[in-house]
Amino acid sequence: MSHVSEDLLPRDPEEHQARHRSVFGARGRGAASRVFLALVLLLVLGVGLFAGWVYGRDSALHQLVSAPTPLATLEPGASPVATIPALNGNNLQAVQEAVIQKVSPAVVEVVAQMPGSTSIGSGVIIDKRGYIVTNNHVVAGAQSVQVVLYDNTQLQASVAGTDAPDDLAILKIASPSHLVVATLGDSSKLAVGEDVLAIGNPLGITQTVTNGIISALNRTVSEGQSSAGQTAATIPDAIQTNAAINPGNSGGALVDLQGNVIGIPTLTAIDPEFNTPAAGVGFAIPSNRVRFIAEQVIQYGKVLHTGRASLGVEVEPVTPYLAELQNLAVDQGALIVSLQAGGPAQQAGLQVGDVIVQINTTSIPDASSLEDFLAQASPGAVVEVQIVRGNQRMTVPVTLGELSAQS
Repeated sequence: MSHVSEDLLPRDPEEHQARHRSVFGARGRGAASRVFLALVLLLVLGVGLFAGWVYGRDSALHQLVSAPTPLATLEPGASPVATIPALNGNNLQAVQEAVIQKVSPAVVEVVAQMPGSTSIGSGVIIDKRGYIVTNNHVVAGAQSVQVVLYDNTQLQASVAGTDAPDDLAILKIASPSHLVVATLGDSSKLAVGEDVLAIGNPLGITQTVTNGIISALNRTVSEGQSSAGQTAATIPDAIQTNAAINPGNSGGALVDLQGNVIGIPTLTAIDPEFNTPAAGVGFAIPSNRVRFIAEQVIQYGKVLHTGRASLGVEVEPVTPYLAELQNLAVDQGALIVSLQAGGPAQQAGLQVGDVIVQINTTSIPDASSLEDFLAQASPGAVVEVQIVRGNQRMTVPVTLGELSAQS
């Protein structure tokens, strides 16, 4: 399991207290060797960037917990679309031009008015009834949201529903008759090395296109800071791409050469040594996750099931420094600093101050390892959590819960 973590440890008690890790849940399957990468993720906002971390995993998103009744399907647009020629060795440029012609009219600019500021991002029209997907961090805390269509038509939008842990929001506009709708592709069929295009509004420059390839698949991207008071998002199965992603690209379209939206660009990375963007390291939410969330919002006006496991704890990594400061019996593990009221851990009897050191047969040397474990777990699974409480080591069975979309 690949792993990108912060490379600087706090050196004083106040900094330690500021670096809690939230691990209220994630879901996936499979594992690979973990490797360290000296990168810190930055959340791509129209008005700023926030630091974060990355973890790797994979999953089958449509094996997630299903909604109680069949979900509404996305309705395609009736507008004519460009014909995309089959790709051969001599027509890459013609194919790219046709893809851009097809998808660009479905990509919008999202302008969110915040108290005292404005956030500018991107969005993608995914349903002819006027539903638009964007990032939650673009609109979180907004007093009003405006959407600018491809033809510069300006429309007020409402927030139909949000999924904060996935950093997704679904907007709704009054649907004009000429609305062009993008097609969501099947992100489970993507391959590393596949050509992609990113379409959005970087730095507020509308309808900008960049190109690249899929650099890696099945990343789990954890944003390191919360937005508008909400728990930091964790994006399952993120697509890594070297197509340029800049502030304002958030919520736009990552597109394959068949003209399908296969991801929603959300994160870029910086080199922490120089505090500058790391060229060609961006991340997008996969289209299958987008569809899973969007269909629930359209059907119910909210997300009923995230399908992601939750332990219901907030932790910070145990280091020798923290162990000495807190008089802990171990110098590694995940220290519980808060419990979700009525959550799985609290119901099982775990307490603030417990240090999680192992789950089942998996060692938990730090908070990142705990999140990696949850990324492989399923809601409802019973796990054996080994903790150190004071000088006593004990094992507690915990039934994992399901992460709430509003966490």
